[in-house]
Amino acid sequence: MVRSLSQWTKTLSFPNRHSKECNVNVHPIQPPPTPLRNKINSSTPSSSPPSSPQNVNVPITEISQIIYPDPDSEKVIMGSLVFCIHHKEGCKWSDELRKLKAHLNTCKFDASPCPNLCNAQIPRVMMSDHLAFTCTLRRAFCEFCNVEFSGQGLEEHAGFCNQEPIYCESKCGTRVLRGRMSIHKAKDCLKRLKKCQHCQREFSVDTLSLHASTCPRSPIPCPQRCEAPLLVRSELDAHLREECKALAVSCSFKDAGCRFKGPRNLLDSHLESNSSSHLSLMVQLSAKQSQQIASLKSAVAKLSTNYTGTLLWKITDWHAKMAEAKTKMGLELVSPAFYTSQYGYKLQASVFLNGNGPGENTHLSVYIKVLPGEYDALLKWPFSHSVTFTLFEQCSHGGGAQGGVAESFVPDPSWENFQRPSTEPDSLGFGFPRFISHELLSRRPFIRDDTVFLRIKVDPSKIVAV
Repeated sequence: MVRSLSQWTKTLSFPNRHSKECNVNVHPIQPPPTPLRNKINSSTPSSSPPSSPQNVNVPITEISQIIYPDPDSEKVIMGSLVFCIHHKEGCKWSDELRKLKAHLNTCKFDASPCPNLCNAQIPRVMMSDHLAFTCTLRRAFCEFCNVEFSGQGLEEHAGFCNQEPIYCESKCGTRVLRGRMSIHKAKDCLKRLKKCQHCQREFSVDTLSLHASTCPRSPIPCPQRCEAPLLVRSELDAHLREECKALAVSCSFKDAGCRFKGPRNLLDSHLESNSSSHLSLMVQLSAKQSQQIASLKSAVAKLSTNYTGTLLWKITDWHAKMAEAKTKMGLELVSPAFYTSQYGYKLQASVFLNGNGPGENTHLSVYIKVLPGEYDALLKWPFSHSVTFTLFEQCSHGGGAQGGVAESFVPDPSWENFQRPSTEPDSLGFGFPRFISHELLSRRPFIRDDTVFLRIKVDPSKIVAV
């Protein structure tokens, strides 16, 4: 406890070199801007000018009665230089008056032995606090159990008092007397662990009811109210799917169009009595699925169709196909069909690896023919776009084509091959029976990795005028 100003100023000693009387000569560090207004000496005539603060002599017993008329006066007084009240005992501290309180809390000359004989030296300003709160030999009562202890015994008793209310150690949020904590944790705590009576897994009590509603081992009745006894929750789906006689099930030919739905025990008799109708439904379903498959194939073919007017045809397994062409006369390879545009002419290329006509056994023959298309009725006939065949050389390091052989032609309007095709187009189109010789094919890098690349390009800008 810190003493008030009136308590410790009664023993203040100020430095005074002029006399040894019990008067205080206050020496402010900085003179105030205006003279003091308080009436300090009543014997001073009112007509006489007020003396400066350096010459004011105030009796030590009247320090506590000083009234500060303004902040400047308070600052001057609290800035006065003073000695420690224990300077006669040997303390050499001196400083401003405002710092005296703080000094007395640590001044070793201000300490005195504890009256309880606890062997502690306590500053006098802190003695009352020491006797009330920190002395080990003081007598005090526990605030919870009301038992009297010494100071040291109270400190040892703190944290172990059975009557002290504390929060549950399991963090359930309940405050319980320390002495009843074990009973609370065993019987009342919502966070205590408890085994599920069905699956034997442990859960906290506050979540056990939620688990019980989903426990896979808990017994439940059949939702269809069949004659079966209580079922384990995890086996309910299997029971409804395979065993429950009260569950309404659909006929196994439901996807074919059978609309039967009834109790499971009537399903077998339904299947036996309706076998012929079920067969008829399956035939109809098969026909419908065939139409769907054909439609899907057509859609896939359209998505993969080339509408750019340029086809790069990759012919693989060259040597095997060449060997087969030499053994089978007139063996023809046909390319995928392609269009000159989305609504344009439908074309197809073909090659004879061992040649055809005048190029047989010596050359590679290439041809193009016009196929019946979806939009032929809207197109101009005869077909008159120029066509170019290009066989590419292949780079050994994957750097792209180095060159190749190209042949092109512009259709003559009188050629029958390029009139509007009928449902059965010509088996052979128009092209070059001696496109490239077998000798040149083997001499230059047209064949690599058993593959050749042939490009067929249709150019609509080169049209012969009719």
